[in-house]
Amino acid sequence: MSRWWPRLRHPAQVVVAGFAVAVVVGTVLLMLPVARRGPGGASLLEALFTSVSAVCVTGLIVVDTPVYWTGFGQVVILCLIQLGGLGIMTFASLLVVLVSHRLGLRARLTAAAETKTLGLGEVRSVIFGVVKVSLLLEAITALVLMLRFATGYDNSWSRALWLGVFHAVSAFNNAGFALYSDNLMGFVTDPWICLPIACAVIAGGLGFPVLFELRRRWRRPMSWSLHTKIVMWASVIFLVGGSMFITAIEWTNPATLGPLDTPGKLLAGFFQGVMPRTAGFNSVDTAQMNPASWLGMDVLMFVGGASAGTAGGIKVTTFAVLFFVLYAEVRGESTVNIFHRRLHGDTQRQALTLVLLSVAAVVGSTVAFMVFTDINLDQSLFEVISAFATVGLSTGITADLPTTEKVLLIVLMFIGRLGPITVASALALRRRVRLYDLPEERPVIG
Repeated sequence: MSRWWPRLRHPAQVVVAGFAVAVVVGTVLLMLPVARRGPGGASLLEALFTSVSAVCVTGLIVVDTPVYWTGFGQVVILCLIQLGGLGIMTFASLLVVLVSHRLGLRARLTAAAETKTLGLGEVRSVIFGVVKVSLLLEAITALVLMLRFATGYDNSWSRALWLGVFHAVSAFNNAGFALYSDNLMGFVTDPWICLPIACAVIAGGLGFPVLFELRRRWRRPMSWSLHTKIVMWASVIFLVGGSMFITAIEWTNPATLGPLDTPGKLLAGFFQGVMPRTAGFNSVDTAQMNPASWLGMDVLMFVGGASAGTAGGIKVTTFAVLFFVLYAEVRGESTVNIFHRRLHGDTQRQALTLVLLSVAAVVGSTVAFMVFTDINLDQSLFEVISAFATVGLSTGITADLPTTEKVLLIVLMFIGRLGPITVASALALRRRVRLYDLPEERPVIG
């Protein structure tokens, strides 16, 4: 037994094992008769799918959450979402500390001066900081939602409190679980519901390092670290661009934005532009959206949010790194510079590796969907990316999928949630020193 223990002390293995245990515990609890409305308990596949979706803060469902699960089952789902979100943020934040510890002294001093990274002696402050920031933002969102549910929709205060807490936790952790059968379509023109949830999704998707730095230096953007600058600029571009794209495409669609007035269209378009960051809420019927909107949302979902946050995808920092690599190559520059900082070659290779592995997972899974089902390319690609990027949006095909495809989605959600961060940690922590260099030669490109 002892000879296996050292292998589990690697951070990537520890986090995978921890999430696997959470999934198993959640599955067992959801299979209890008390968790399901009606006679008997949930099936293994239903409980496992829901547990993985909650722990991996995805939001894809195979059963109607408010109808199928009892109050106990909904509490279990809420706890799994909270554990999954806190777990990802905590591990990813501590990874920054661990990686800086593996660097040389000169590199650590440089990194500390540039990124204001927390030191190894402040691990406890990282953990408590993640918990405090998460609970504070969730509490603020829950309070606003509770007041609206109570005063605007004739819910009792106890019911409004439960609705506020559940949707606040689900939003901040980018989960997308809702206690309404049509998700949030009944609130499509209500800014007091849509905007707090959208703000919580954005905050959770920024990540703890960014939130922590913004709290200390929000008035001094010039002093922000490179990571925070990339995240903030990329987030604004994707949020604004995504919202404008979806609003423009769906403006006259009679099944989505068409029947709404102009303020309602703008609100719904913004909300749908935020959700692919990656929360599975929807205020319009995703299945009725234009295929062009699906393709745009595929891109938004695949990119996702920021590192060390609750969002999935390859992360905006990874996308930004590859963009600036492309920009430097087109300009014929020998180095890649971002915001007056030179980008290390290791970072470029890690970003490329992560993206290529993610593309391989998405393409392979999409092909499997099309081979073993009669689902078209648009819906297959959308469902696969939504699962891999832990988004939770769907065109309405999840519940009717065959067992094999549901299992594939379970694997994709787990890999999509833990795979990128595990690969990133493995690449960052593994440093091999080659004692010699081979002769250089350049193959023909293009």
